[in-house]
Amino acid sequence: MSACIESTPTMSAPLPHVNGVVLVEYSESLSPDELRQRASTELLRQAAMQAGLLSSNDAAPKAGIGSEAACDAIEALLERELKAQQEPDQAACRRYYDGHLEQFERGERVHARHVLFAVTPGVDINALRQRAEACLLNLRCESPEDAAGQIDRFINVASSTSNCPSGADGGDLGWLQREDCAPEFARELFGKSEVGVLPRLVHSRFGLHVIEVLERQPGVLPDYDNVQQNVAQALERQRFATALRQYLQLLAGQAKVEGVDMEASKDPLVQ
Repeated sequence: MSACIESTPTMSAPLPHVNGVVLVEYSESLSPDELRQRASTELLRQAAMQAGLLSSNDAAPKAGIGSEAACDAIEALLERELKAQQEPDQAACRRYYDGHLEQFERGERVHARHVLFAVTPGVDINALRQRAEACLLNLRCESPEDAAGQIDRFINVASSTSNCPSGADGGDLGWLQREDCAPEFARELFGKSEVGVLPRLVHSRFGLHVIEVLERQPGVLPDYDNVQQNVAQALERQRFATALRQYLQLLAGQAKVEGVDMEASKDPLVQ
């Protein structure tokens, strides 16, 4: 997973913008994904104007918050431009199911604890990452004596370092299911077999996590016939996301976008 590198404009650098509409104020500090999200929304807002779905007098968003009229116009634009495709056939649904079994598994649980290095406005991301990586290395270098329980280093580190309230409990998050977690957190935690301190930092909308998996309980995979509707909906969401990415790439190619890397995100409009 790519690192969350802070994008903080300086007084000497031009502010990121889309066709002259500024996306961020000097006082704001946005991650690249947050900046891409704003640029994507602004591209769609301007496209709605060009399509006659939104007044040309619509006020530009402030701090990423646009007008209610703009939200409605963007929804109408997407409804028109990304018309529903033919419903996926059984063969396509079955292929999707076979290729994403972990997505439909029910009841998988993971007992985990973590140390959170929170990303907050104005934080030095590079320094934060260095602290998180040092913490990860420290906990992965646990000695056999520590592992045997004579010293629980993870509890000590979480209690003194973590920016999560769980730090008071040694970072313990209890038993988690996929739906309990943010999607980017769940992707790293579920559908795997690792136990112990994970060998990599986990990046989420909350910050950087050092995670230890204490125990796993496998879930149950329902038969295809029992989740067929869910499979079709998941495949349709995937198709919509692909169509949206392609549409945004088209709009970006026709616009003057500066200070934003529009190619880096796989999930436009989703943080």
